[in-house]
Amino acid sequence: MLHAHQLSKSFAAAPLFAGVDLAVAAGEVVAVLGESGMGKSTLLNALAGLEPLEGGRVVVGGTDVTALGEAACARWRRTQLGFVFQAFHVLPHLSVAQNVALPLLLAHRTGAADAERVAAVLAQVGLHGMGERLPRTLSGGQLQRVAIARALVHTPPLVLADEPTGNLDPTTGAAIIELLLGQARAHGAAVVLVTHSWAAASRADRTLRLTPTGLEPARPPAAQPPAPCPAGA
Repeated sequence: MLHAHQLSKSFAAAPLFAGVDLAVAAGEVVAVLGESGMGKSTLLNALAGLEPLEGGRVVVGGTDVTALGEAACARWRRTQLGFVFQAFHVLPHLSVAQNVALPLLLAHRTGAADAERVAAVLAQVGLHGMGERLPRTLSGGQLQRVAIARALVHTPPLVLADEPTGNLDPTTGAAIIELLLGQARAHGAAVVLVTHSWAAASRADRTLRLTPTGLEPARPPAAQPPAPCPAGA
């Protein structure tokens, strides 16, 4: 579904990463870890056609995204891509249902079946009956559920998630990851998950680490030895 070949990107004339190759099959989840400032979010934006590259190609479902003009790339994203942001990016003046329906509205899908689709996705992410509420009335975990529903409502073949648990406590974050990956796999979507959390990355089918020279297999962090007992304990 996704093929990225020899991607390279610089920032302020300094190399950020180079030699990035990535292939993700339909229904597969790949997690990308990396140190802060390594370019994980930039890589994800490049896969979405939101960030220009110095070199390389991104092909999704046979479409060379890097060869598309700005308008054509925007049209491609509306139907082929779901994006889950760390900061939610939920529009505060729209209701929950209206936020979730945005990908359908942009594709001029406003029929009764589409309204039913929005209600069904809200139920799937645990927000049944909350469609008329405004975002300011929701918790962080609920807002991320809205973002996941919005990313999946149009059943895109590719889902990109940028630190989707970064603003959540560990318990809520674990539930959100299970929800996101479960729903995406149910639709057969290819998923690229960028995260700094090994707990989140461990739910993926493959886990990679971004380095300045490309992607490499990631290994679980070494277990920390137990703290010594205080003297006299």
